[in-house]
Amino acid sequence: MCPNRLEGAASDLSPSPAAGTGAPVLALRQAVVSVGGRGAMLHRWDPGAGRLSLVAVDGVGAGEAGAWAELGEEQDVPPSRALRRGVLVRTAGDDLGTGASGTVAVPLIGAEGPVGTLSVLLTEGAGPDDLQLSFLHAVAAWAAEHLEHPAGRPPRQEPGPEQVRTAKAVELTAALAEAVTVQDVVRAVAHHVLAPFGAEGLIVSVFEDGRLTRVGEVGYPLDYLKRFEGPLIAGMPVTDVLRTRRPQFLESPQQIYERYPGVTDKILMGTSPKMAWAFLPLIASGRAVGVSILSYNQPRAFSDEDRTLLTTLSALVGQALERARLYDLEHARAQELQSALLPRTLPRLPAAVAAARYLPAGRGEQVGGDWFDVIPLSADRVALVVGDVMGHGIAEAATMGRLRTAVRTLADLDMAPDELLGHLNDLVSDLGEDFYATCLYAVYDPVGRSCCYSLAGHPPPVFVFPDGTVHSPVLSPDPPLGAATPPFTAHELPLPDGSLVVLCTDGLIESAGQDADQGLARLVRLLSGAAVRPARFTGADQAEDVRGLEELCDTVVAELLPDRRQTTDDAALLIAHTRAMPAADIASFGLPDDPRAAGQAREFVRDQLSRWDLDDLSTTTELLVSELVGNVIRHAKGPMRLRLLRSRILTCEVYDGSLSTPRIRQATYTDEGGRGLQLVAALSRRWGARYLRDAKCIWTEQDIPDGTGDRAGAAPCP
Repeated sequence: MCPNRLEGAASDLSPSPAAGTGAPVLALRQAVVSVGGRGAMLHRWDPGAGRLSLVAVDGVGAGEAGAWAELGEEQDVPPSRALRRGVLVRTAGDDLGTGASGTVAVPLIGAEGPVGTLSVLLTEGAGPDDLQLSFLHAVAAWAAEHLEHPAGRPPRQEPGPEQVRTAKAVELTAALAEAVTVQDVVRAVAHHVLAPFGAEGLIVSVFEDGRLTRVGEVGYPLDYLKRFEGPLIAGMPVTDVLRTRRPQFLESPQQIYERYPGVTDKILMGTSPKMAWAFLPLIASGRAVGVSILSYNQPRAFSDEDRTLLTTLSALVGQALERARLYDLEHARAQELQSALLPRTLPRLPAAVAAARYLPAGRGEQVGGDWFDVIPLSADRVALVVGDVMGHGIAEAATMGRLRTAVRTLADLDMAPDELLGHLNDLVSDLGEDFYATCLYAVYDPVGRSCCYSLAGHPPPVFVFPDGTVHSPVLSPDPPLGAATPPFTAHELPLPDGSLVVLCTDGLIESAGQDADQGLARLVRLLSGAAVRPARFTGADQAEDVRGLEELCDTVVAELLPDRRQTTDDAALLIAHTRAMPAADIASFGLPDDPRAAGQAREFVRDQLSRWDLDDLSTTTELLVSELVGNVIRHAKGPMRLRLLRSRILTCEVYDGSLSTPRIRQATYTDEGGRGLQLVAALSRRWGARYLRDAKCIWTEQDIPDGTGDRAGAAPCP
């Protein structure tokens, strides 16, 4: 056999005992695990030619394995010596130049004599003990059966109970190697141990801080299971097993009476019908990490083979359980981190309500860099954000948290989408050459009834209009953050009242079976066929509107990602239902560019607030307007315009033709001015400035008292 072909064949074989040629590879892998080896080889014996031929390898390169590809019966190498003697052969030294400390070779004995050999290369340190070698013999017996009777050729006789248990033990080892979570380990033990060993009950518990905590069970009533939790009690089988790290096999109630007279009420009395038990310590890294209890409905005698095999299997279960516990712990921490970095709830704003979904990858890391956000801006505008940091893991999630915080900080400065992405690009570039992220930042304006957005390497938004029409803009997105060179392109779209804005990351629409364009087309078809007819929502039915958005999110996810377990990328989905501000809630007034403007502004405020039944806010609002207009007259230039907006809050805006930045300064006792903006900050719940292309706007917000200013279409505070 050609060595190069040998290595490729071995790596391509499926590790399943039902897969024909995959059975030898599975046997090799379990042999390596059972003795802590570094590699293994399987030879088939040809009596006619008098030679051993290498049929499978695991963990051994083609160049090294080639030296043992064809062996004569009389050669002085471990496989040939094991075949001649018919017993296990152990040698020291690195015969193949792989760095092994020695080799263990076991003959594979069939019904009519030897059929081959199984050889394991050992690692440095202590060699395999008697239990490990016992399990290696069990693996060899299973391998001999499959080597003698490959797939498609039935054995001469049905396998006996011992062969079935051996096969199940090998399968359990394979299942434990693939187990990820603690529950995976429990399911593997229940599936591969209960029936082969005739058990009817199983309890798996972990031991930590002096207490036992049950993590899985089969065949027990819940009220009985509570007996096996809590602090350890002296004179109990479980206590002895954890203390001595040796199994206890109790074959009948009489035997347990004799060994543990104080245990009767604890175990035998009550609802459990169990009559025999195997208490198996779960050992990992030299310490007891838990206990596994097999139980039987009838008294049972445990043979030496049963005891040896169960003891060996319990060691494998202990190692798998400890690994799974670490995974569960890290997974829980990762999920906590992800949850802390994403919005816990989305705000219900006068201009938009939203629903979102974050779906971690089904395979690989369960935490990643996808995020979404809904940010309230001045003048009842709403920022909608989705982003995706390239890669998966804790580092990417932390980077995502930094970017989300940066977006919120920049959004508070009322930056335009293209300008905001420019600053965000600088931040990502400073993180290093290996950091990249995509982002879509959109701002919905309920007064202008438009949506302005920019995207950096990100899928475009999808808009669903009130008549059911779905619009997906065809755009050439700018490069991702960290690879782009600003300026970014700004896009603007008129948005009718009651439209939906749908944003997502590429994990929702792109997979191994479809590219992003195909996935986006599926999303558009899904939204077109969802009979979405968004109606104008009011305060009374806003909660119902949110429920509708939640249902739509679930529909989209179920259609585009039907099997989350097979996905390798995170996905985020954000759907917002927009509402335009009614014309009756908008009042605008032009002001002259001279000192008369302050008086006219106060008069306009008194008149408009009276129309809105907000007279209680008139005095404060007049004072705010006087300060803002006076500030323009002293430090800026016209033309000036005053605008009032009524929703859950009262917004007062003063526009001027200057791009100068208003700043609060610390006035001394002797200064005659400089306290205007301090007064504005004290009288308003929030204030700020935003900049247009050739002008700026200074705005303030005030709470509207409950029961005042009610009008159709007003939405209550969340």
